[in-house]
Amino acid sequence: MLGRILQLLLKEFLQLKRDKSARLRLLIPPMIQMVLFGYAATFEVFDVSTVILDLDRSQESRALIDAFVHSSRFRIAVPAASEREVRDAVETSDAQVGLVIPPGFAELLRKGRTAPIQALVDGTNSNTALIALGYVGQIAGSFSQDYARDLAQRTGRLQGKPMVSVILRERYWYNPNLNSRWFFVPGVIGTLALITIVNLCAFAIVREREVGTLEQILVTPIRPVEFIIGKTLPFFLIGLMEVAIVASVGMLWFRVPFRGNPFVLLLGTCLFLLAALAIGLLISTVCTTQQQAFSSNFFVLNPLFILSGFSFPIASMPPALQYFTYIDPLRYYLVIIRATFLKGVGIEALWHQMLALAIIAFVLLAAAVLRFRKSLD
Repeated sequence: MLGRILQLLLKEFLQLKRDKSARLRLLIPPMIQMVLFGYAATFEVFDVSTVILDLDRSQESRALIDAFVHSSRFRIAVPAASEREVRDAVETSDAQVGLVIPPGFAELLRKGRTAPIQALVDGTNSNTALIALGYVGQIAGSFSQDYARDLAQRTGRLQGKPMVSVILRERYWYNPNLNSRWFFVPGVIGTLALITIVNLCAFAIVREREVGTLEQILVTPIRPVEFIIGKTLPFFLIGLMEVAIVASVGMLWFRVPFRGNPFVLLLGTCLFLLAALAIGLLISTVCTTQQQAFSSNFFVLNPLFILSGFSFPIASMPPALQYFTYIDPLRYYLVIIRATFLKGVGIEALWHQMLALAIIAFVLLAAAVLRFRKSLD
């Protein structure tokens, strides 16, 4: 049995060696996609087009405007001379954010009172609007604290009283700079591995069936189970190689730290790849042509991506959809890869995800083998 599996494994690698374009497709596209996703997939917003109207024209209002201008988050797009021009700029999408500093802004600050400013935000893209509004609050809050501290110091010196202040320092664990790429890049690794392995497994077996070589192989002494093992084992090894390559790009190019145990990540990756192979094998049992396999992959992979928690929090989904996420192997692998990369946790914290992946892989592989044997009959 082992000899026949090794011969089939050798056949697959010889076929891959002869197909130069296939080798390039396995190496180049994942690295390109990793770079593209790494730069494109981010929660951070830079250079938000902004229009500012200063009706106070004081030293304090100019200092506040400078705080917005010198941040990397906002870019002054168009000048404004009236509130009407600010509204028009936001309504016509010439600016995403409009800021209005009302008259008397500096006078209220000098009296130690709250000085309001008006922010108009284009809510067409709700995600960008909320993030931009958060940046407005951060810059305005920082300006307010600095001004209040300076005012208190000046007042204290005039009255001969010492200045006492309490400073709150925030500390973010595992991602101190709140770099969203540290969150997305490990997720991209799992997503690319799932897409690649499912496509390879589904298309390879369907191609054998479509050209008629599947029947020729099965008239040999090779049994169906041996054929499945010999056909899918190369894709398992390719998946491990691809995860290693893409993870190296993430660590070396995007400087994502790896703080965990590589053997814990290896175990989780093996279980995840087994589940991905089972999904590809299931697709191959219901498809007779490569076009059917392509459409089936699209139908299966998109929900797996959306329900995995890659970019949309599972807790925000409707309860009915949250139950579906429990059968999504990518959900558990994202927890494993992000925890090993950023938190450095061990198997004692990840055994729930490991067990879930093992159960999914076993059930899907058993169903795929039974369905494959039935399709041969």
